[in-house]
Amino acid sequence: MSDQEKIAVQISKIRKTYVSESGEHVVALDGVDINIPEGGFVTLIGPTGCGKTTLLNLIAGLDTTDSGDIRFIDGLKPGRTIACVFQHYTLFPWRSVLSNVTFGLQMRGVAKNERNQIARKLLDKVGLKDFEGAYPHELSGGMRQRAAIAQALAIQPKLLLMDEPFGALDDPTRRELHKMLIDLWRESRTTIMFVTHNLDEAMTLADKVVVFSERPGKVVREFDVALPRPRDSQSSEFINLFIEVRKSLVSAFA
Repeated sequence: MSDQEKIAVQISKIRKTYVSESGEHVVALDGVDINIPEGGFVTLIGPTGCGKTTLLNLIAGLDTTDSGDIRFIDGLKPGRTIACVFQHYTLFPWRSVLSNVTFGLQMRGVAKNERNQIARKLLDKVGLKDFEGAYPHELSGGMRQRAAIAQALAIQPKLLLMDEPFGALDDPTRRELHKMLIDLWRESRTTIMFVTHNLDEAMTLADKVVVFSERPGKVVREFDVALPRPRDSQSSEFINLFIEVRKSLVSAFA
């Protein structure tokens, strides 16, 4: 991190336990430290059950830590300036695409004409200009996720939390959405934290890749990905860094 780089979220010594269905106390996170740069794109990767989703929930204010501190810089606030996109679509099935995208704005008291204008501009950017009157069940999985991303961005969040949003999609659709997301991020410079199990996806998208250990989750290593976009996964630079990150990820299972 450069001396001039501002921090959006400072995560310090986070510990989180929960009680399993059998009554066992399970440590999900233990001593997690990460600095999330303002306007950065950070991917979190690691073994299943290592606490990546738990960390997003803590940042979003959906759960509380046992100990440690999550400090938000420059006005970040859960529920107001933080938005979430999940693998399982959070669209309301009884609302049209346009109505779904305007929902957050409506809850903030934005006038109808203004919120429709904002939503239509976003739907154009995510490739759903001609589907504003459609309902979620009429859309493909990729289209539903495009709508969910537009819904999240409509409130102009300072931080966007994304939990495996493309995990259920086929590879061509995923790659299309990678490009769309990078274009939207470049325009908005919204800080993004993105959970994935796909190393190629992590490196294609991120400025920084954070590798987690097996449960209890700890940060094994952080990698800066200073490669030009769009990224060429066949380039020697990409492959060499991929190998280094993969070694770290394999060690996370040890």
